Amino acid sequence: MNRKPTGGPTGGPTGKPTARPEPEQRRALTHHPRVAAFLRRTACTAVLASALTLTAPPASAATPQAPTATSRTSSAVKAPAPTTAPLDRCAQQAHTEVFRAGGPPLLDWRENLEFDGHGTLWVSHVTRHRVEGYAPDGTLRTSFPVNGPGGIRRGPDGMMYVNFGLNPLTSWVSGGGILRFDPTAATPKPVKVVDGVSGVNGLAIDADGNFYLGRELATGILKIRPDGTTDEKWTRAANIFGTNGLQIVGDQLYASVLTNAASPVVRIPLNDPAHHTTVTHLSPRPFDIKLLDDLTAFDGNLLVTSFRDGELIQVEPTTGRSCILATGLRMPTSVRLARGFGDHSAQRALFVSEASGRIVKVTVPRHGAG
Repeated sequence: MNRKPTGGPTGGPTGKPTARPEPEQRRALTHHPRVAAFLRRTACTAVLASALTLTAPPASAATPQAPTATSRTSSAVKAPAPTTAPLDRCAQQAHTEVFRAGGPPLLDWRENLEFDGHGTLWVSHVTRHRVEGYAPDGTLRTSFPVNGPGGIRRGPDGMMYVNFGLNPLTSWVSGGGILRFDPTAATPKPVKVVDGVSGVNGLAIDADGNFYLGRELATGILKIRPDGTTDEKWTRAANIFGTNGLQIVGDQLYASVLTNAASPVVRIPLNDPAHHTTVTHLSPRPFDIKLLDDLTAFDGNLLVTSFRDGELIQVEPTTGRSCILATGLRMPTSVRLARGFGDHSAQRALFVSEASGRIVKVTVPRHGAG
């Protein structure tokens, strides 16, 4: 079904949000795959991983091939096979500090974040149904209601775009889709540009304004054209189940996969999605699923958040070599490089949102992590 753009309101709640979700909302949150795994990680890890292994590639399968980072074309090099050893820490560890304190874990869930390049950090707060705008000193500049906001990105037109309908309790009321708002407006007024989609989370936007939506519990990365219609052929070709975070680098789309015990990171050529390949598996053992969330590009590498393990993982996209850049995070959900954000370095400062409610600044060593 094609999704047509509309000009309606956000579909979000009106008035001030409650400080804590209602009991029904708390119960609904426990059915989210990341939340359920967190709550049962000690007692039920084996059961969860065994079930998810059904979606993992068989051990005897041939390792897919991946294009080189330099050419970024269909020419390929062989992707590394999964190892049996856990990930090592990077030679140099990043420094973490709290930029914005959180509240009750899971109940104060900040899902995603993005810089507008004009001095504001925009954050989607899924449980409070708000999009928040923060100044470089951590003060809250503005916020406005959005029903269950998820992935948030800056488009090629300078506008901000945010998924809505992520909250499992309320998405059935207004559905899901994408909103657009002007980050330079004194009072942003979001407008629907895509409606009638559900089960979406991660968001990426290419240079032509096409939207790509990760779907945690469905097959196929959803591609929606700027006019709001769905590119069904592209979506069917990108037939990966359980994608979460999305990041475009050149003519390649990278995706983290949540519901797969091997915790893969996948590369999808924008012009040939059927030839998607696995960059690496970040869970070498079936019971160590990392519950990968969002990812970003940084200094020629990918940085991927592990919701379960509280890690920021560095992945070299050509070889698949990986190491842990930062630990001690609390259910990280997204990571972005600072851009036009006061004195925060655009070369070294990353910001991470968490389901704990915190926003954390991660500073990478001056000469890289190694």
